[in-house]
Amino acid sequence: MKKTLFSAFVILLVAGCTPGAKKADQKDGNKKSEISDPLMAKAKGMFGTLPAVAKSNDNVSSKEKVLLGKTLYFDKRLSKDNVQSCNTCHNLDTWGVDNLPTSPGNSGKPGTRNSPTVLNAALHTTQFWDGREKTIEDQAGGPILNPAEMAIPNEEFLLKRLSSIDEYKTLFAEAFPDENNPMTYMNIQNAIGAFERELMTPSKFDDYLAGNSSALNEQEKAGLETFINTGCITCHIGNVLGGNMFQKLGLYGDYWELTKSKVIDNGRFDVTKKESDKYLFKVPSLRNVAKTWPYFHDGSVKDLKEAVVIMAKLELDKSLTDAEAGQIVNFLETLTGEVPANMKE
Repeated sequence: MKKTLFSAFVILLVAGCTPGAKKADQKDGNKKSEISDPLMAKAKGMFGTLPAVAKSNDNVSSKEKVLLGKTLYFDKRLSKDNVQSCNTCHNLDTWGVDNLPTSPGNSGKPGTRNSPTVLNAALHTTQFWDGREKTIEDQAGGPILNPAEMAIPNEEFLLKRLSSIDEYKTLFAEAFPDENNPMTYMNIQNAIGAFERELMTPSKFDDYLAGNSSALNEQEKAGLETFINTGCITCHIGNVLGGNMFQKLGLYGDYWELTKSKVIDNGRFDVTKKESDKYLFKVPSLRNVAKTWPYFHDGSVKDLKEAVVIMAKLELDKSLTDAEAGQIVNFLETLTGEVPANMKE
C-alpha cells in the first residue's frame, strides 16, 4: 500500500514538471491576469502578438542571407558616390530613422517625405507613405535607383560594382547556393529584406500583453485606456499599432493648417490619380514612436504630445486636454523597444 501511494506521488510530481503542465500553468496564469486586469484582455484582443521574425514564404530566410542583407544594408557603395547606405536614413542606432524632417540624398539635396523607420516595417501591409510597394523586398530596390536618393544609375551599374568585390562574390554564393548566377538585383532586394525581417523590437508593452500586469505602471495603463477610449485604435490597431491601412490625413480639417506644412502633399493620389485618394497616407506604426521624431509624412512636427493633439483633432474631431495628451504619450513611450545588438553595425 505504501509503495502504491509513493508511486502515485512520484507520477503526480513528474507530471507536474512536464512542459505540458508548465504551459497549462502559464495559460492559467495569463487567464487570471486578464480577469484581474480587464484592460489587458481588451488590449490583447486589439493588438495581438509581435512575432520574433516577420517570415515570408516568398523570401525564405537563412543566416547566410541575413548576413548578406546586413552587409548590404550598411554599405555606402550602394549609392552612386559612395556616400550613403540604407542605414544613413534608417539608422539602427536611432530606432531606424535619422530624426530629420526629410533626408538628404546622394547629392545632399533633401527629399520630399520623411524617412519612416524600418523597425517592424516588414509587418506592414504596404511600404512607403503612399503604399506604392507591397513588401520590404520591393521597397529595398526603390531608393537605390531613385535619382533623388541613392542615385545608382541602373541595376547593371550596381551589379558591376559589387561583382568586383571578392567578399560579395562569396556572400552571394553562400546566401543563394542553388543559383548559378546568385548576384542579381532581385537577390540584393531579397537579402536586404531578409535582414529587415529580423528587425523586430518587442517592448514592455508586449510583456504586458503576454500576461505580466506589472509590466506597465498605473500611469501607463491610464494612458492605454485613454488611447483606446479616445478612438486612436480606429487606425492604430494590430501588432505594430498601425501600418495596415490608408487614412485621409485631415478628416476634420486641412492638415497643413495644424501641422504648418510648407508643402501640401497629395499623398496616395500621386500613385493612383484617384480623387478619392487625395491626402491619403499609410497609417504609420506607433512602435518606437517616442524615438522616431519628427512626425507626419513631411516631418513637420517634432513634439510627440503636439502630434497626438493634432491627430485627435484632425482624425477624430476631439480636442484633448493637456492631461489626456500626456496620458497617451505615457502609453506610447511603452512601445519603445531595442534593436538586437547583433543587427547593428
